[in-house]
Amino acid sequence: MMPARNEEATIGTAIHSALGQVGAPPLEVVVAVGQSEDDTRRVVSEMAHEDHRVRMISVGAGNTPVGLNAAIREAQGAVIVRCDAHSNLPPQYVATALRVLEETGADVVGGTQQAVGSSFWQRAAAIAMTTPVGVGDAKFHMGGRPGSVDTVYLGVFKRSALERVGLFDESLTRNQDYELNFRIRDTGGVVFYDPGLAVDYFPRESPRRLASQYRQYGAWKRVVIRRFPESLRWRQLAAPLLVVGLVVSTVLLLFRQVALASVVPAAYLAAVLGTTVVELIRRRDAAALGLPVVLPTMHLSWAFGFMTDDIVDSGPQIPRLEE
Repeated sequence: MMPARNEEATIGTAIHSALGQVGAPPLEVVVAVGQSEDDTRRVVSEMAHEDHRVRMISVGAGNTPVGLNAAIREAQGAVIVRCDAHSNLPPQYVATALRVLEETGADVVGGTQQAVGSSFWQRAAAIAMTTPVGVGDAKFHMGGRPGSVDTVYLGVFKRSALERVGLFDESLTRNQDYELNFRIRDTGGVVFYDPGLAVDYFPRESPRRLASQYRQYGAWKRVVIRRFPESLRWRQLAAPLLVVGLVVSTVLLLFRQVALASVVPAAYLAAVLGTTVVELIRRRDAAALGLPVVLPTMHLSWAFGFMTDDIVDSGPQIPRLEE
């Protein structure tokens, strides 16, 4: 299943990667297309005409979880594979996921969001998304050993698990994947990470678009935490605490406490510049020089959305189930 809106530039690659699976049983690709201002609908329609395995459904003005749920309801299989319009599934992805599902008995399996890029800013964002300073300790960003986790990138789901918890919550424009995985775990299910399920992901192409994306991430994360406080992880407080520290530093500066005021800004600057130098040497990619722009853009935008965006929360559309 694949939701898509204004994805003309990447949707073809994503669909081809889904169709190109090796060693997998027969599959179908259900693309839920929202109201787009580009040629996304035309590209998907042409691919559906060329390959009967591709089906396009329209979700009008619906958000991502509306599209995901529509695709799930349309799909025929007992296993549902989520594919993002910005991603590129490796050829063995589905076969590997099915094997891990069977071996572990998990309800959901997934792997690493392997951020890659072509342009300078896209590569800079990709580097930032694969560093501890950029994203903390999340396995789906940083990689790690196989095991149970709170969430994974994309996800390959047993249909029975999705139906047990009521599919995606359509009241969540963002963070719906984390929330769904929380509900699955809350009912006794297992979300399993396997590094063999790494998928290429293409970040936003400019700092402006990256800022908009991360502001929304932060805002909707607050909604999910308000509903499920026990889902909070330490990494989700790092950016808001940074902003609090910078505000306190500004107040201290007004009282001429220069030494104390410099602690947080100096520590953050050292972390950003240190990461820049390390990644520039390690990757030998000049795009690492963009990290002093990209890292603060991600952190401050996320924190701004988390702390200030006034999203009207009508509450979960799907009741929480008892384990």
